[in-house]
Amino acid sequence: MRADRLLHILLLLQNQGRLTTRQLAGQLEVSERTIARDMEALGMAGIPVYAERGANGGWSLSEGYRTRLTGMKPDELVSLFISGQEKALEDLGIRRHFDSAIQKLLSSAPDTVRDSAEEVRAKLHIDGAGWHQADEQCPCLPVIQEAVWGERLLSITYMRGEEAEERTVSPLGLVAKRGVWYLVAATEHGMRTFRISRLTAAAMQEESFERPPGFQLAQYWEQSMAEFKASLPRYPAKLRFQEELLDVLSRTRYVKLLHMVQTGQEIEAEVEFNTMESACGIILGFGPGMEVLEPQELRSRVCEQAAAITALYQ
Repeated sequence: MRADRLLHILLLLQNQGRLTTRQLAGQLEVSERTIARDMEALGMAGIPVYAERGANGGWSLSEGYRTRLTGMKPDELVSLFISGQEKALEDLGIRRHFDSAIQKLLSSAPDTVRDSAEEVRAKLHIDGAGWHQADEQCPCLPVIQEAVWGERLLSITYMRGEEAEERTVSPLGLVAKRGVWYLVAATEHGMRTFRISRLTAAAMQEESFERPPGFQLAQYWEQSMAEFKASLPRYPAKLRFQEELLDVLSRTRYVKLLHMVQTGQEIEAEVEFNTMESACGIILGFGPGMEVLEPQELRSRVCEQAAAITALYQ
């Protein structure tokens, strides 16, 4: 474990430059005293590491100390950056291993390749969680991508319902979620997210812009998704269903299981749907294996729909 940590410290210093003891301790999840001992061990091993005092001080490597891997193309390294699915890595408990592997690749890549890969990581986020796969046409995507990479202002025409809106934005990054592309941009009204398939026109301007200091695309996206989910309408209900349906119900979109009580092969559960209409459709999909206990209006709606279906097939 210590050997791995020492190597990780070396790679962090090579890739990120000067780091304080506190920063290293935070990234490696160890104490500052442990970092001090590790730096001493690196020095004794002949690694040219040294400390600088003062407000801007920290640990650094002697200039020019770097291993390089030739033959690694920029696009090859970039493909590794965007292949990492954040939630899958967290669920499997291997996120730190992925980060460590990326650090090793960066440490051996030429400066031009490393800089290109880091820029892509800052401006492109792949979200593979949830939501169904879509196949949308995005003719404006090449222009938008060029503006994002070049940090140039972008004039867009965006369809909001049946109305077209024109505005000039600062394109900060692209997000792909299950085949749907989104543009995250700074506007005069604050940060906004645009579904690229709804853009009817996009033109890159000559004028450039400065990225907001400290802006992190992945962090912004996760926060905006959390806020979106919290803003969705909620329709509470109480259900009784067969135990064999639990797994399917728990994986059904727009259904949130809150509390369950099991008696034999049956489960009574308090759930949240988005709306009564969506709740009715989902419940009917489970057939006679699921019954609505509350509210009465939902029971009545399911009965009405079931009767209409029966009448249709008679």
